Amino acid sequence: MKENYTPPFSIGSKTLNLVAEICELIGELAHGERASELLRLRRINQLKTVQGSLAIEGNTLSIDQITAVLAGKKVRAPKQEILEVRNAMAVYDRLNEFNAFSLNDLLRAHSMLMRDIIDSAGRFRQGGAGVMAGEKIIHVAPPAKRVPELISNLLGWAGFADEHPLILSTVFHYEFEFIHPFADGNGRMGRLWQTLILSKWQPVLTMIPVESLIFENQQEYYDTLALSTKKTDCRPFVDFMLRIILAAIKERAFSEVTPEVTPEVTPEVAKMLRLLRQPLSRREIMSRLGLSDEKHFRESYLHAAMAAGLVEMTVPDKPRSRLQRYRLTEAGRRFF
Repeated sequence: MKENYTPPFSIGSKTLNLVAEICELIGELAHGERASELLRLRRINQLKTVQGSLAIEGNTLSIDQITAVLAGKKVRAPKQEILEVRNAMAVYDRLNEFNAFSLNDLLRAHSMLMRDIIDSAGRFRQGGAGVMAGEKIIHVAPPAKRVPELISNLLGWAGFADEHPLILSTVFHYEFEFIHPFADGNGRMGRLWQTLILSKWQPVLTMIPVESLIFENQQEYYDTLALSTKKTDCRPFVDFMLRIILAAIKERAFSEVTPEVTPEVTPEVAKMLRLLRQPLSRREIMSRLGLSDEKHFRESYLHAAMAAGLVEMTVPDKPRSRLQRYRLTEAGRRFF
């Protein structure tokens, strides 16, 4: 480990204000009745966490499908997506067993997360790597030979730094993605390790599905990663993640209705749900909604509805099939 190593980041007034607001809500949550409500909903929120994190990486399974997989039921979906779900749930179930600043635990968690998915599970990459946003390369990672040193420096800094856990965990998340230490699974590992660091500060944060909101704001997630790299200062990513954490706490812990009773949806998603009395194609949905901007439809309507477990594909094993239609899940039908 390089002595006196510190990742390049700065803290602005916006950052401090977000930290203060999150801490105030966490204080209310830790000592209020809502904490027991969150505990009751812990499993569904954990499912949302896993579903959101995997959806960012292209996994199409809905909450209902994930629940069925974990119950041992047969689900029509790609084998790899089912395996991703099982692995991720196994890791999140054992989150409290990991030391956030241990290299061995980092490698062990990656081995569990990527078991039977890649041959190099639990081992650093041996070749080049980069961060993709769709078809676009937004970051070329450092050479593979530098990965062990860079990760050692990052873990060493995180273990002794005196920054607030909200800032420290987010800086760690960004630096981890910048290093991109593994051949695959870097995004889900970065999000997992931020949750781990935060859980050692406030265990209640393991019950807030931050990842589902990252999925809903996926493009901004990638944009702020790229902007932070361009600026050689991860403040844009830190502020983005703090804003997402704040929004997740407000929506999941301080809303007036719980996810098991009435799912929280945007007006856009509600409009889409009302249309799906029968399975429809993407084009049919857009036409009936009077929409022409496909990106807006995908992010604000379709992805948001699927992330909430309200809509699913009719051909889940072939996401790009010309026969693909979208239909309400059981949760989506209960919405009305």
